[in-house]
Amino acid sequence: MSTFPHSNASLDPRPELRAAHRLQILARDEHDETPELESGKPHLSAVDLFKSYHKGSIAIPVLRGVDFAVRQGEFTAIVGSSGSGKSTLLHLLGTLDQPDRGEVRLNDERIDNLPARRRDTLRNTQFGLIFQFYHLLPEMSALENVLAPRMISDGVLKYWSRKREHEAEAKRLLEVVGLGHRMRHKPRELSGGEMQRTAIARALITGPKVLLADEPTGNLDRATGQEILTILRELNEREKLTVVMVTHDLGIAEQADRIVRLTEGRVEC
Repeated sequence: MSTFPHSNASLDPRPELRAAHRLQILARDEHDETPELESGKPHLSAVDLFKSYHKGSIAIPVLRGVDFAVRQGEFTAIVGSSGSGKSTLLHLLGTLDQPDRGEVRLNDERIDNLPARRRDTLRNTQFGLIFQFYHLLPEMSALENVLAPRMISDGVLKYWSRKREHEAEAKRLLEVVGLGHRMRHKPRELSGGEMQRTAIARALITGPKVLLADEPTGNLDRATGQEILTILRELNEREKLTVVMVTHDLGIAEQADRIVRLTEGRVEC
């Protein structure tokens, strides 16, 4: 199964040429220079995060004072044993849940305590979310699934006024992840890797600055998982997209810029 767009160039057996072709598609403007990263400046950070879950009257601590920061354009992998708090941390960073104590900050602005509506807007504009389970709508095509967040963010009237523009962007993103020839297929007609690629395109449709990926290769075989990681790495390098990825696979994690280890709810020093 090819990772690359379905075109004459994608049939070239030389991987370096196929990769170059996909990067050409990824570039919005090949003459546009991407600015250098602001080294040392935290883009997304957790400050002394605590989180417990309750089972009846029993509190089960998950995070026990996590301090974590990622720079703009950095690709960071979070690893740890089952129950160490990896997914919980990712959910707090993306404001899907709120900490019991501590803060989550984006560009040095606290975001975990924002009103629910503002957190919803933030997730729809600043964060792209990818999960181990793809959460695609089964009755919709790959293209329609990618467009869904844009429909939600724009509302009916605004979306329809810009429908052609949004569809062009969704098609471009599906080309980027190698699904240009599968746009009209529904999830039941796609492989696991193709569904995850669709989920990646969906996460990018609103132009997020941060991509949060929770075990994005967890349901895939090793070869397909590597293809997904290659896509994420290219997006990170070309678009300077900040990526925070939770994974249990050290082979996958080692391809990130940095590895953060969680042990019993704390960052391992």
